[in-house]
Amino acid sequence: MLIEHVFAGELMRHYWLAARDLLEVAKPQVDDGGYDLILQANGVIRHVQLKSSHAMSKLGTTNVALSLGEKPSGCVVVIRFNADTLGIGPFHFFGGEPGAPLPSIAGLKPAKNPRPNMQGIKKERLAHRSVPLTRFERIASLELLATRLFGISAPHASMEA
Repeated sequence: MLIEHVFAGELMRHYWLAARDLLEVAKPQVDDGGYDLILQANGVIRHVQLKSSHAMSKLGTTNVALSLGEKPSGCVVVIRFNADTLGIGPFHFFGGEPGAPLPSIAGLKPAKNPRPNMQGIKKERLAHRSVPLTRFERIASLELLATRLFGISAPHASMEA
């Protein structure tokens, strides 16, 4: 949850500096829609599933809900973070252009439940797919991620306060 707050705060800060406008952030009350945040800026609404992983992690796949593909501009952002400083970046992005839907994941293999049942079996989650990180676009900075999410760029905006 802490990384989610750092991410939202840094993205809001960047958008304010870049566009002198507000980035709207909403959080669903129930975690059943396949997304963690709804972000709106520059006329684009993004339903965003967030995943976080420390910078040294060997993340190979991530589970994505099929329902995310039904949301406007649905996407997944994997946030890499420094465990010592909580600095964020780089990022991995899976989604379409601003205003475009999530690329289809229907043909990928179903994800496994991370928790085993009483018999120790991790059952398939038929409403989720296991998406290889190789399908994600690596994005080096928050500034570039903001452009990917909302189509904004600010070559002269500084992230320094």
